[in-house]
Amino acid sequence: MELDFSPVWAAAPQLFSGALVSVEITAAALLLGCAMGLLVGIGRLDPQRRVVYGLCTAYVAAIRGTPLLVQLFILFFGLPQFGILLPAFACGVIGLGIYAGAYVSEIVRGAIASVDKGQMEAARSIGMSSGLAMRSVVLPQAVLRMIPPLGNEFIALIKNSALVSLLTIHDLMHEGQKIISVSYRSLEVYLAIAVVYFLLTGATALLLRRIELHLRAGGMVQ
Repeated sequence: MELDFSPVWAAAPQLFSGALVSVEITAAALLLGCAMGLLVGIGRLDPQRRVVYGLCTAYVAAIRGTPLLVQLFILFFGLPQFGILLPAFACGVIGLGIYAGAYVSEIVRGAIASVDKGQMEAARSIGMSSGLAMRSVVLPQAVLRMIPPLGNEFIALIKNSALVSLLTIHDLMHEGQKIISVSYRSLEVYLAIAVVYFLLTGATALLLRRIELHLRAGGMVQ
């Protein structure tokens, strides 16, 4: 058996277009996931705020305890039963964002909890409100500690974005499957797709590493 990548080269523009869609979905989901993760992570810091803590804990448990594919199908196939029709792209972004938010929240919570409690007490003693102390004193120190685990989550999100092809979104995987349906060269196409995902995740890891080094060099966190 010989490998024939000529169909892949001929359809390279399609794969490139699909890769751009994958990047767009991942970037949008990343923003949503980080926003939700930050709010939920902070909401899980104080068990005494029972309602907020309970809702945030239930969200994390539900999302982490069910498959991402099922969550995507609920958004795409389930919501229309209630008259809620969302575009496939929106379902992909929301599904990935909600999924990522649950994991990001744990990263945020752990990073904030690792900051010395004396930092918050010192900030409050000079007249800062708890919100201001969190934004100005605690979070800047926690950010650097979040970057390595967040990097792992971002890379996982890029790979998980392949599931949105099942929602008829024309991402990298969907475009690859269209090429296979015409060329019947599944091995070659899937190898090409794997290379593209490898490049995307590698570039993400490199970018995050540079950001981490920049923050350390700038003395953002001692």
